[in-house]
Amino acid sequence: MSVAVLLLLGLGLLEAEGRCFLHRADEHCVCYNLSEESVSSIIQCLPASVVEFRGGELERYIAFPIGDLDPSTIETLNSLLVRKIIFGDLLVPEILLARVLKFFIYTPVEELVFENCVFEGRGNWDEMVGQHLPVLSLSFHNVTSVPLTGRQQDLSCLSTWLGTLQDLALTGSRVTSLPCAIGRVFKALQSLDVSQNSLGDEGLVPTFCEGAFPQLRLLNLHHNNLRSYHSVCESMRLLPQLQHLDLSQNKLLADSSSSSCQWPASLRIFNLSDTGLAEVLTPLPPSLEVLDMSCNHLHTVDISLSSLRKLFLSQNVLRAAPSLRNYPVLDTLHLDNNSITELPWEEVKLLGCLRDVTAAGNPFNCSCSGAGALQALAAGGLLGPGWPHAYTCGSPPRYQGSAVQEVPTSALHCHRAAVIAPLCVALALLSVAAV
Repeated sequence: MSVAVLLLLGLGLLEAEGRCFLHRADEHCVCYNLSEESVSSIIQCLPASVVEFRGGELERYIAFPIGDLDPSTIETLNSLLVRKIIFGDLLVPEILLARVLKFFIYTPVEELVFENCVFEGRGNWDEMVGQHLPVLSLSFHNVTSVPLTGRQQDLSCLSTWLGTLQDLALTGSRVTSLPCAIGRVFKALQSLDVSQNSLGDEGLVPTFCEGAFPQLRLLNLHHNNLRSYHSVCESMRLLPQLQHLDLSQNKLLADSSSSSCQWPASLRIFNLSDTGLAEVLTPLPPSLEVLDMSCNHLHTVDISLSSLRKLFLSQNVLRAAPSLRNYPVLDTLHLDNNSITELPWEEVKLLGCLRDVTAAGNPFNCSCSGAGALQALAAGGLLGPGWPHAYTCGSPPRYQGSAVQEVPTSALHCHRAAVIAPLCVALALLSVAAV
């Protein structure tokens, strides 16, 4: 018996007429509303590494007898290729899920995903006490369930497994906070994604309490209801291993106490894009290597980060590029769609590690020096996508709307006096010598 058949029997995905479809190129098999008559089509999923079940109504199978597995079934489960299982568009009685989850012990499944599911009721998780599952990644997107508060006993039953989980995603599910006890169970969790929820400043304290998520390295808070830069900073101080923080699409504001906060020293990647910022909020993590502040309202960027390697400032209102002397090891600089008229060519030449510059969509001053700097960057292979068609002149009037690439920057054109004067002197000397 395959794991897919087992899950169909255990979770009751035997509803409307349907069948399975295998995409051999990406080893992905999708099953839609399987029935008892069409369940044999699941054989097609045996070569798949990803199996997806869409549609089903499980309430009718709550009383379905689920006994222990015989040795031959366990051997079959161990031999399967499936590494990821996706459940979508399902009403899931938690009591049934609690009875079936233990069978994953015998499979090589490393990732479980639930999309557009409703979890109903509460299950009895006693049989999961002390159980080690191979599942290291668990994702929930657009799901609803009973409240997570007051479920310490359930967490205790699942703690052996959850304590080894590495990746957890709970997105698009109107989450306002996670109880402190939940965070303390995830002792090995490295990545937490709670984006597209309703998490506000007041929900940060219980979620990231003392002892919660001690090994967390990546935290995604994208598109929540966060407002206070200081509150976020204060909440992160209990995450000593944090390296990557995404705060994009929150509307952040500074307050008088922001300067007193200290970000975790481990933080290397910081995403503040599309947060409505009109200025660079401080302090910033001192050891940052990647900073994304694109899609804001920044007029200037006057900060110094000696470890910064990548700086993203596209879609702001900058009138000048930041001084590159403040970023001695910078290798990537994105400045697209600002109001910049000229790039600091002399600083670029001094910064030998710069490898990727994009500045498309700016109203460049196509003087000899301005156009020449951009053409030199392009010739050196430093300008990324957008060159040459997205680089146009904003001034002077004779070049307005022209492609920067087409502006003449030869010495004869730009420094005519410097070229012609020596020639005239040489001709005069030749004339005297001839006489």
